[in-house]
Amino acid sequence: MIKKIPKQVINVLKKIEEADFEAYIVGGCVRDLIMDRIPRDWDITTNAKPEEIQKLFPDSFYENEFGTVGVKVEKFLPNRNPEREHDVIEVTTYRIESKYSDKRRPDKVAFAETLEEDLSRRDFTINAIALKISPHPSLRAALSRGERGLGGEGFDIVDPYEGRKDIKNKIIRTVGDSHERFDEDALRMMRAIRFHAELSFTIEKNTFAAIEKYAGNIKHIALERVKDELVRIILSDNPASTRGDSSTQGGPADGIDMLHQTRLLNYVIPELEKGVGVKQNRHHIYTIYKHSILSLKHCPSLKLEVRLAALLHDIAKPQTKRGEGKFATFYNHDHAGARVARKILERLRFSKEIINQVGLLIDNHMFYYNPDEVTESSVRRLIQKVGLQNMKDLIDVRIADRLGSGVPKAKPYKLRHLEYIIEKVSTDAVSVKMLKINGDDLIKNLKIKPGPKIGAILDVLLSEVIEEAEKNNKECLLKRAKELDQKKLDKLRKMAKARIEEKKEEENKEIKGKYWIK
Repeated sequence: MIKKIPKQVINVLKKIEEADFEAYIVGGCVRDLIMDRIPRDWDITTNAKPEEIQKLFPDSFYENEFGTVGVKVEKFLPNRNPEREHDVIEVTTYRIESKYSDKRRPDKVAFAETLEEDLSRRDFTINAIALKISPHPSLRAALSRGERGLGGEGFDIVDPYEGRKDIKNKIIRTVGDSHERFDEDALRMMRAIRFHAELSFTIEKNTFAAIEKYAGNIKHIALERVKDELVRIILSDNPASTRGDSSTQGGPADGIDMLHQTRLLNYVIPELEKGVGVKQNRHHIYTIYKHSILSLKHCPSLKLEVRLAALLHDIAKPQTKRGEGKFATFYNHDHAGARVARKILERLRFSKEIINQVGLLIDNHMFYYNPDEVTESSVRRLIQKVGLQNMKDLIDVRIADRLGSGVPKAKPYKLRHLEYIIEKVSTDAVSVKMLKINGDDLIKNLKIKPGPKIGAILDVLLSEVIEEAEKNNKECLLKRAKELDQKKLDKLRKMAKARIEEKKEEENKEIKGKYWIK
């Protein structure tokens, strides 16, 4: 059902048509209108040439070789940068394309004479649908208000490849020959998987077979473009959480698994393939690969970095596995996994911020916590290492890990208790900046000369305050600082380091003895 079409879009169509040119809404926005979804972007196709479009819209820009002019309009698109002063509707001249020698871009782009020619070069039938608004002013106004005339008057749909039928049947099918489409532009294979994940559509068998055949061509695509499609797969809605049906296809986990089934995963994240068929131990009913997929599926967070951490948290288990059967071990797979994940994300051109966040979460996902054994000081050390602002994300990775292992309860008592302790100690000092004294106090009250010794004393004080939060008061800290000032710099540094190493070894023993097998 076609509902509201924004007035900004209708106004652009109207202006083009008033200049005696054809103008159609086209592509994904038409698909979304038919599916009763809110389009992310709006595209218009026309027989007007780029220079003619720019004459109609002086406040526009043309910065490509594909006949696409960006027309600036009043803001109306959802979830866009609030600092932007305008939105953009892309208006593209009808075009046809030659062969794609590099599997990425057409060797040349030529303008076409008809809409039908333009639709013939599009990727999938569901995106090869065009919509023309009625020229009658009252019907245009009705569509902009979200109304329709009786019997659907107000628009005409051009659908030469039966895209509406495929939308109704939830099928992804290429326009024309699948082998030609994917041999032309290899990124279309990733787009097919992305639509499968985002729309919960089935990939038609000939289309699926062509992806399998040409999977290796993805190597010709710029990694930035591959990354962009992967991100949209990872961030797609999860049917298990949005519709309450864990068997429904689609969503991020099913998208990654479809990459595996079509062999594309071998070229995007081959490290995940190493876990296929690799059994774990008595605490895991799934293989490493299956557990990784299910962890992503059950990740409670909508954040990209948390979902990536859920997918990749056990990425190093295949190479750290020792032994077979129910007593197999995976010592240090968390630390090794953080290194492997960083390399994967660097290769795929993710930002440093995302890489560092994912690495941090994977490196610490094995944190040990038992309410009867773990103290508030150990929680403070965890907060110091991870950052208070990252604790919820870390717990979400643990929840994903648990549910991906087949356990029925996402958040057992001990995780709820951990959240309580985190809140309880959230204002305790976990950094030098949170101490009740600083370097100026040491200089002023203890007459300590400025230099590295001040930093060393503060580090020792912090290690002691983390153990006993009540020591974080100015009088107590100054008294202890006076005692520490009697020691040499090297001794102070060793004291701080020894305290950190001692606690780290205690925690490692707890993990190895009680939690390493999860």
